[in-house]
Amino acid sequence: MKLPRTFQTAALAILIIGILLLALGGYLTPISRIAFSPFISAQTWLASRYLAIRDFMTAPRDVVRLAQLNEQLEAEVSRLQAQIIELQQENSELEVLSALLDFARTHSENEYITAAVIGRDISPFLHYVIINRGSDDGLRRGMPVVSSQGLVGRVAAVTADGARVQLITDPDTAINVRIQPSGAEGLLEGSITGDITIGAIPQDANINNGDLVLTSGLGGNYPPDMLIGQISGVRQRPVELFQT
Repeated sequence: MKLPRTFQTAALAILIIGILLLALGGYLTPISRIAFSPFISAQTWLASRYLAIRDFMTAPRDVVRLAQLNEQLEAEVSRLQAQIIELQQENSELEVLSALLDFARTHSENEYITAAVIGRDISPFLHYVIINRGSDDGLRRGMPVVSSQGLVGRVAAVTADGARVQLITDPDTAINVRIQPSGAEGLLEGSITGDITIGAIPQDANINNGDLVLTSGLGGNYPPDMLIGQISGVRQRPVELFQT
């Protein structure tokens, strides 16, 4: 028997209302969990696969971006290191100039010309350097060359814009010196190895490590009282006439 359409509609409405009431009352929660559990599991699996595929697709772009960032950071590090080296060089130059200025003020009785070393003698047996000042700057052969630490050598040859300086370590160097505070005099000589020795010191002279070595002015090659250095070792032998 076919039910009237009005009755079917009323029965469907009553069923829907009943389901809503059961849902609001919490009676359908276990049933709905069981019914929707497969759908939730499927959705979770699909979401995880989507994330994996997305990460796989974006990974190459991330690698390229990280490589570019690494190159930028390396370039920045190189630039900063170059700046540090440049600042250190400038600071060293300022320290040298400051020391030379203090030396010139302390020895104001002399006139000074600043110069820079631009070359060295290629021979291991000769101890010479080339400086960037010459006769056009007032340099003459035989002039002493000093640094803030003391005597360096003397001008051995001069050109218009440069000069060759014989260092006190050169084997041909011979300088009359005086040792303070004893006042003993001796002869300073260079060597092939670059070591400096002072000979012809009387055996009875009281010489100790740390004593100052100054030019004596004898011989006329160097002005007197120019600082050369300090005594670093003393050798005395009773059978010898002099100590070194």
